[in-house]
Amino acid sequence: MGVKKQKRVRKSVRFYTACFGFREPYKILCDGTFVHHLLLHRIPHSQLSSLLGAPTKLFLTRCILAELKSLGESYSSSLHSARHLLTARCDHERRKSAAGCIEDVIGENNSEHFFVATQDADLRMKFREKPGIPLIYGLRNSLFLETPSEYQRQFVKSTEEERLHMNQSEFKMLKKRVASQAETDSSDANEALGNDVVMKRDVTKTRKAKKVLGAVDKVKFKRKQAKGPNPLSCKKKKNSNTPSTAQKPGGEADSNRSKKRSRKRKRHQKARSENPMNNSTVAS
Repeated sequence: MGVKKQKRVRKSVRFYTACFGFREPYKILCDGTFVHHLLLHRIPHSQLSSLLGAPTKLFLTRCILAELKSLGESYSSSLHSARHLLTARCDHERRKSAAGCIEDVIGENNSEHFFVATQDADLRMKFREKPGIPLIYGLRNSLFLETPSEYQRQFVKSTEEERLHMNQSEFKMLKKRVASQAETDSSDANEALGNDVVMKRDVTKTRKAKKVLGAVDKVKFKRKQAKGPNPLSCKKKKNSNTPSTAQKPGGEADSNRSKKRSRKRKRHQKARSENPMNNSTVAS
């Protein structure tokens, strides 16, 4: 299956699952012509599941089996393969044609969510004008799923618009809710007004009692008075004209000078007499 065909089939399957509630495994209602086409072109049943991208179940009705029996030996192989399929319930006492039986089983709304697989072009034309009926047909060695018709698309749009608006029953229910809510709101408002009146009376009573007893409603806080300056900042400055150590009498200046003198390195020159070489030269 090509990429374009696969995208188109997935889009149509998504349309039916989202708008009409189709779920996996998908149920396919086949007629005798479709079963005969599968046998004639040797198409396996698994190709239907690969077409829809999900597991499938194939169904037939008793009327379709009876019609295949009546067609003779030329359809004996298709009758044999059809007996291995599941049977959908049809409450027909007398045998109907395959097209009429499928129409009765599908009904108006396709409540069982069947995919209809048929080679009958007239039957497919009828089902295009009904909502929620996907159609499958075979063409040579390949199978095809028809895209949703314009009628089905318009039906989906109209149903979506109806869902946006309220019905009469919903409108009546909304009226009842609004009326009951208004009654509760009015009763709550009356209770709130009564509570406010009672609170005001209590407040006036307490104020009168406080006036009689000489009590005060609000606590009066004392304002902070301005304090004096910091006593440490008010101290007198010390005189900077203090006598220095140089002007002090006596021993402190002299002792400092003597210390400085004693710290100086004393260099002593060596006497010439200590060097014997010098003495020898002198003697000669």
